[in-house]
Amino acid sequence: MTVTVAIAQINSTVGDLAGNSERIAHAARRAAAQGADIVLTPELSLVGYPPEDLLLRPSFYAKSSQALLALAAELADLKDVHVIVGHPLNEGEAHYNAASVLCNGKLIASYRKHALPNYTVFDEKRYFDAADEVCTFSVKGTRFAINICEDTWFAEMPAKARAAGAEVLLVPNASPYHMHKHHLRREVMQVHVSAQGMALVYANLVGAQDELVFDGASFVLNARGELCAQLKQFEEDFALVRFDGVEPEVQALPATLSTEAQVYSALVLGVRDYLGKNGFPGAIIGLSGGVDSALTLAIAVDALGADKVRAVMMPSPYTAEISWVDSRDMVQRLGVRYDEIPIADCFDAFRSSLAFEFDGLPEDATEENLQARIRGTLLMALSNKTGAIVLTTGNKSEMATGYCTLYGDMAGGYAVIKDIAKTLVYDLCHYRNGISAIIPERILTRAPSAELRPDQTDQDSLPPYDILDGIVRMYMEEGQGVAELLAAGYRKEDVERITRLIKINEYKRRQAPVGPRVTHRAFGRDWRYPITSKFKE
Repeated sequence: MTVTVAIAQINSTVGDLAGNSERIAHAARRAAAQGADIVLTPELSLVGYPPEDLLLRPSFYAKSSQALLALAAELADLKDVHVIVGHPLNEGEAHYNAASVLCNGKLIASYRKHALPNYTVFDEKRYFDAADEVCTFSVKGTRFAINICEDTWFAEMPAKARAAGAEVLLVPNASPYHMHKHHLRREVMQVHVSAQGMALVYANLVGAQDELVFDGASFVLNARGELCAQLKQFEEDFALVRFDGVEPEVQALPATLSTEAQVYSALVLGVRDYLGKNGFPGAIIGLSGGVDSALTLAIAVDALGADKVRAVMMPSPYTAEISWVDSRDMVQRLGVRYDEIPIADCFDAFRSSLAFEFDGLPEDATEENLQARIRGTLLMALSNKTGAIVLTTGNKSEMATGYCTLYGDMAGGYAVIKDIAKTLVYDLCHYRNGISAIIPERILTRAPSAELRPDQTDQDSLPPYDILDGIVRMYMEEGQGVAELLAAGYRKEDVERITRLIKINEYKRRQAPVGPRVTHRAFGRDWRYPITSKFKE
């Protein structure tokens, strides 16, 4: 007998119980109208993921429970449609990450998550208790079971479900994106679910929550581990999959996105949801004529539309003429509001005020940082007046080494490319220009410079970016040590210098804005090194 499962790949917002309920109900009614028997939504779809310390508040559980029961009552007219909703659940002193089956106005079954991830960006053991009960139910002769996300990254719970008679495993997920995660998910499911002889329906969350981006890409595997259906990445989507008994139908698959396309889409989604979900009316970007601010501007326009983005050029005495020309060229191509606010007078006023204190001392990075801080102050003043958020433009290479100014270019509300190495910045610019040429070519070919002193280039202070990024990747992202870096062929002086800079600039990174995570280890939630530390390798 045919059973139809709908995958509702929705974009939930943390704490928006009414809005999330509405999204789930809309998907359920759409599915029912098309003959669905089961509607699968993502992990914690009712409350959004991750709720973090909201899960420490009893009122959060109480209101979630009320919203779940209200949703069940609202969907009571959908006869025999089984809607699987993720939600937090407390039972006495225990708290669970749960998924419940709503049908005919009632809550007919609940599954409580067993494997609680407690690594990288996850802290579920802080909030939840683990359970190990199996949850199965039958629809038209086919036996379904539920596992939640991390449960399927190990063999235990899929094996228990199979032993209990399950033929198809339904898996609500909130699996954050990082590069190459998409293929990894499928490989793990084949090992732990397909190997049990079960088909699988995997519904992943889509959308952004603070630093995390969820890419969707929900999918269906048959019991042999073959991909039968897949939803889109980085956007809400909906699909019906018909099972002939336990065999899912094979559907046309969407085109596979390149790594650059995935990362760019993740950044666009991060900006759109951070501003949209937090109610910011628009974005302000300090444009320099360099590649980092050019990429940030392109992402902002693609995320929000040109009418909600404002670019501000703040030239100093050291700003090259080509920086003006290229900035004007790019904003014309994009059609955003553009203003120029020279900072020479402000810079002179600061130096005049500090002249007595600095008397007899040579100029150094202090004067360079003054210029960055003047720009940060001006951008934040515009933000205060308009309500628009400042998007900072620093990349991961700079964040790693401290090549950034506290209360200067780090001043803002959302750091769009903080997890993007400089070499990847260029790749993303070329990718975006391949869609339409919005970034002037000279921005991509000239030597990068902060333009805070005469004839300055980044390579005056840092190794070439391919070397710098390679060391940061191995040391910071992969956790490899000095010995491995030297064995990989990096010079000892470069390794010692970069690892030292990573260590001593932790205090800066702790004060940086949040930004979207796209690597498997980003500064922020993934990276928890002490500021005060005497340890040396």
